[in-house]
Amino acid sequence: MPRETPLTSATLAAGVALALTPIAWRLLHRKRTPLNSLPNVPGPNDGSFIAGHMSLLFSNDSWDYHRDLCENYGQTCRVKGLFGEDFLYTFDPKAMHHIFVKASAMSNLISTASPYRPMAFQDQYIYEEASFFTANGHVFFGPGLLSVTGDHHKKQRKMLNPVFSVAHLRHMVPTFFKIGEQLRSTFLAKVSNGDQEIEIVSWMTRIALEIFGQSGFGTSFAPVTEDSPEHPYASSVKNLTALMTVTALPRMFILPPVQKYNIGGRWLQRKIIDILPWKLGHQLRDIVDMMHETSSNVFESKRKAMSEEGDSSGEDQKKDILGILMRENSKSSEADKLPDEEVIAQMSTLMFAAMDTTSSALARILHLLALHQNVQDKLRAELRDAHENFGAQPDHDDLVNLPYLDAVCRETLRLYPPVATITRETQADVFLPLSKPMKGIDETEMSEVFLPKNSNVFISIRASNTDPNSVNDAHVPGVYSHLMTFIGGGRSCIGFKFSQLEMKVILYSLIKQFRFSPPKEKIYWQMTFIASPTVDPELKDLRPRMPLTVSLVDDA
Repeated sequence: MPRETPLTSATLAAGVALALTPIAWRLLHRKRTPLNSLPNVPGPNDGSFIAGHMSLLFSNDSWDYHRDLCENYGQTCRVKGLFGEDFLYTFDPKAMHHIFVKASAMSNLISTASPYRPMAFQDQYIYEEASFFTANGHVFFGPGLLSVTGDHHKKQRKMLNPVFSVAHLRHMVPTFFKIGEQLRSTFLAKVSNGDQEIEIVSWMTRIALEIFGQSGFGTSFAPVTEDSPEHPYASSVKNLTALMTVTALPRMFILPPVQKYNIGGRWLQRKIIDILPWKLGHQLRDIVDMMHETSSNVFESKRKAMSEEGDSSGEDQKKDILGILMRENSKSSEADKLPDEEVIAQMSTLMFAAMDTTSSALARILHLLALHQNVQDKLRAELRDAHENFGAQPDHDDLVNLPYLDAVCRETLRLYPPVATITRETQADVFLPLSKPMKGIDETEMSEVFLPKNSNVFISIRASNTDPNSVNDAHVPGVYSHLMTFIGGGRSCIGFKFSQLEMKVILYSLIKQFRFSPPKEKIYWQMTFIASPTVDPELKDLRPRMPLTVSLVDDA
């Protein structure tokens, strides 16, 4: 067993110095780069010396600040990071196309006549996930899609792409509806004797977890019924996004260098977290432990079942995402094969994303339907007609082609994407072109922005989705409905079709029979990493809550 190392002031000082070194190096590099035009981009002057604008951009009530940025500075502006580092903030469609999609980077890299000669990158390798994002993703979920970059990410994505094909989704529809029926029956029992106020987020979380558990892993976490307790994973992980927001600054400051240089090793890192009197850090630690333990247990159970049953396993067991992934992985060459650690990391990543983003989107849809009864009535009429034509469980094509149901989902995801902003970090010195020239601070016209290597770029998904200039001629590079909700390119959301299908099944199961109305309490939406509702006007209650009044429709 490793000898315990005491936590001393020298150790902490060394950690802070290592955290500051990359920032200092980047700032020095930029001062020596004469082409650097990022400081000339207009932006707000407020913000603290240490945190810059980060505490304003990353808080539970940041909606107004993000909106003011867009209204005051247009599609592109500059914000301050830690210790005055310049970050770019944009939702310019041409810039986003170069960040997410463009196949060859040579046309938007610095001219070869420049002393800053470009490397032969592809664009997706120039604009990678920010180092603080991948560092945190590695700590939370392991070496999965959210925490690896470059060819490593491409390899993982290649292995996972087939399991989210429409062909596989078609086979999952009956499972989706079977679990949707559990929730419908639960709600029916609750409101059979009159209207009831039901806390919606917990039920949307439970059904999203159970759907992914059965369709993704071939296992049940907990039936979506009143007499079945909520699985510890759901009750624990639902707090993760709020905790990620309120701990954003220390994580942004400390984790990247700790992860990059593996400071102290995993054992010492864990020991320091255990020792520090930091309640939020301990909560994050426990949630990470829960996710890893859950994924590891499911993985080992699946491997054991596949080993014992071989090709004799039932057809249903061959159709879940994990089963398909493990079979394909076992057939792959050694160069393409994913180690167990990465398969488990994919499980944690996909399970969290499938549960939290989808439950957030569903809660938002139901909240909006409660506020707009005319839309709810029109949707209910379409779903009842569909029920007459297709029965209680329409097939994949009939369900996804219901026009008003599709419009309700699309418009909600346009106006209220669960993830409102994302980040990218440049891996080389690069010119980022803009769709419309803007005036710099010195009044010169700027049609592009030079970004030195390791520059951070914030992309506002919500602003892009609601920008009138993105409606007509702009080519927004999203994979879904001319929107950036699921982003685009090689790091687009791999499960967006799964999520869409899941939302439609649950709405089909509920809206035909139940009416959702606003509660007595006002609902506030927090700008956490994944948007979440609360009834706490002070936004201090970390666990999401959204009660709605549920009643039987008169002629149901």
